[in-house]
Amino acid sequence: MGLLEDVKNRIVLADGAMGTLLYSHGIDRCFEELNLSKPEEIVHIHEAYIAAGAEVIQTNTYGANYVKLARYGLQDDVQAINRAAVQLAKQAAMGRAYVLGTIGGLRSINKSAITLEEIKRTFREQLYVLLHEDVDGLLLETYYDLEELKTVLAIARKETDKPIIAHVTLHDVGILQDGTPLSEALTQLEQLGADIVGLNCHLGPYHMIRSLEEVPLPNQAFLSAYPNASLPDYRDGRLVYETNADYFKETALAFRDQGVRLIGGCCGTTPKHIEAMAKALVDRTPVQQKHVKQRTLSISVPAPSEQTEPPLPDIVRKRRSVIVELDPPKKLGITKFLEGAQALKEANIDALTLADNSLATPRISNVALGTIVKQQIGVRPLIHITCRDRNLIGLQSHLMGLHTLGITDVLAVTGDPSKIGDFPGATSVYDLSSFDLIQLIRQFNEGLSYSGQPLGQKTKFSIAAAFNPNVRHLDKAVQRLEKKIQCGAHYFITQPLYSEKQIEAVYEATKHLNTPIYIGIMPLTSARNAEFLHHEVPGITLSDNIRARMAACANDPIQSTKEGIAIAKSLIDAAFDLFNGIYLITPFLRYEMTVELAQYVHQKEQAAKERKVLHG
Repeated sequence: MGLLEDVKNRIVLADGAMGTLLYSHGIDRCFEELNLSKPEEIVHIHEAYIAAGAEVIQTNTYGANYVKLARYGLQDDVQAINRAAVQLAKQAAMGRAYVLGTIGGLRSINKSAITLEEIKRTFREQLYVLLHEDVDGLLLETYYDLEELKTVLAIARKETDKPIIAHVTLHDVGILQDGTPLSEALTQLEQLGADIVGLNCHLGPYHMIRSLEEVPLPNQAFLSAYPNASLPDYRDGRLVYETNADYFKETALAFRDQGVRLIGGCCGTTPKHIEAMAKALVDRTPVQQKHVKQRTLSISVPAPSEQTEPPLPDIVRKRRSVIVELDPPKKLGITKFLEGAQALKEANIDALTLADNSLATPRISNVALGTIVKQQIGVRPLIHITCRDRNLIGLQSHLMGLHTLGITDVLAVTGDPSKIGDFPGATSVYDLSSFDLIQLIRQFNEGLSYSGQPLGQKTKFSIAAAFNPNVRHLDKAVQRLEKKIQCGAHYFITQPLYSEKQIEAVYEATKHLNTPIYIGIMPLTSARNAEFLHHEVPGITLSDNIRARMAACANDPIQSTKEGIAIAKSLIDAAFDLFNGIYLITPFLRYEMTVELAQYVHQKEQAAKERKVLHG
């Protein structure tokens, strides 16, 4: 009789955590490598779980893949570690328990950190070893990303007819991080060929049971659950799980009532927890039907505010649009900044863009200044948001705060790394990439948090994204742009360009797209400024002609300013008939330069309209 026949007829008990016990023994390194260096430790833990009542054990291979082993310099030992793991589990089982080959997920928060192609290669390498060693089945566990799990499940199902258990992991009750309800996700996994579907990790029994209350019994597959012992506490540099085994004895019956046929444990669980569940489940008769709670989402759309300005992407599609970047000051005191904001408003700009600690240098909060210019001056703020300074929690809090303040225009960027700024020892967070951040903001516009939980309201963010054409291969930059459109970007703002030919090249490379682009133009202030931008600022390249023009007036500040403005005007001329959007970047708070350029754009627009009427 095989595993699937057993779970068809009764509830089957699985093992608990491997890493928790090794950690408690003072081992704090690559757990999977211990299959080679300390095999007796692994066998002892397997035997302890079997003695506690486990009928299914999993190999010590959760992170035994190329990507994770490479962190320890063990990437060449993938086959040896996985092979040893199966042999040790079989040695301990001695026919008393099924041995599942475990393969853990790779993606967590930052989806773009690893591509699907890399996931496929890594997965296949581990899969083939486990199948060659003839495991009794496969356990795909701790997959936060449904796309990843579906991808590897399809590969595994094609390669074997052995039982496959597919486990998703939730950040929050009843819903995956991409917003997919748990019941829908498990149905998709069943349709892809998983024999047993369920949950493991992150949640303790309480929240896992609540999640399963919304899941009907599968049509063909069976349900499983491997909860954590509890939420972890952090003491003296170590993670500690508090839940005692008696609690698992109580919750085992609740899992049975939710239709679970395979019950085990994840982080924090020990043989004592498994033994407690075994005592509770003396009657292993599974339920054949259950009451399913219906999931209800309460998301409202806020009533329109008094401000009736259309979104920037709508504006730039219909007419000429000028937005101007005015960096928040590095020092306290905002008098000059506000003077600039007022002057730019009078120059009829459509938005004032505010960078988020550009070049990794601390500045006054762009949200604080954005709120002030919105309320006191009446200028639309466009707030830059970087992935560098805030983790996933902080980014979501930041977005909720912007929504609460009524600030709806944002630019999602990765952000310059901390090492290039004033505090090179500061930490760069990068929980998300710019692609992920764009997707997160789009999800907020649907009324859902990153974990898929309803926010109560839908936000109305207009999502700008960065586009850097200052690269050797423009086609690859356009591919990134297209990917950002797929993620949810509404329009683009480019890095400053300093070549008429380059502006024309950008037009030719992007004219097939319907997504608006604001062309970035930043006036040069001096020859030194030109050389610094050309040689030291990532993403900015100046032509030899422009550098020569600025060098010719290197000793004349007034003439340097005039030359910088003249160069910027020629670039505006080049962009004028190709792009509706002009993005002016103010250097060193010298707003009089961008005021003159904004006025120049409007004068050209007015002259064009008059010519059109004259020849109309």
